[in-house]
Amino acid sequence: MNSNSARTAFATIGVILVAVFVFQTRSAQSSSATTSQTAPKPLLLEKNEGERRIWREPPPGDFMLKVGPKNNGSQHLVMGTEDMAPGDEFPTHKHLGQDEILYIEKGTVHVHLGDQERDLHAGGMVFIPAYTLVSVKNAGTQTVSVVFIFSAPGFENYMRCDSVLPNEKVIPLSLEEQRGCAHEGHVIYQDLEENPKK
Repeated sequence: MNSNSARTAFATIGVILVAVFVFQTRSAQSSSATTSQTAPKPLLLEKNEGERRIWREPPPGDFMLKVGPKNNGSQHLVMGTEDMAPGDEFPTHKHLGQDEILYIEKGTVHVHLGDQERDLHAGGMVFIPAYTLVSVKNAGTQTVSVVFIFSAPGFENYMRCDSVLPNEKVIPLSLEEQRGCAHEGHVIYQDLEENPKK
């Protein structure tokens, strides 16, 4: 290789290295700017504070979303509360990609979790790994209060899709719309999968 070829090769390598450095610096700055814009906000909330929503399906019940990407910018956790009237249940389902903790604040629930089944009382909790079938039912005569925490966002999208704000009209969803909500919320409901498509 003559000296002109060597200089050209070194110059080319130098230009490539500078371009890589500039690209990485801009990428890091862009990532840093995005992170600072979506940094979660600290929250102090009372029991009745948060995003209250009403389920579309009877019996009419409500829940409160408190922490999540749309509530305070959290990109890692979703947290909320729900009261379950006697007979209410969370039907058999599994979450695709999020672990969940369900804490029983008040009352007694009957839980099917994977191959386990038992009653849990106030102060009890359920740890639901992703991809594990679970159902929870208030089989008692008093209202049950629960706190739910997800390890990653996703399921709150289903919750919003299958509910309305308190001032909105409650319109039930078709089976296909329910399936769309489940897909959006990274969840599979056993009864939606077992029903034939209409």
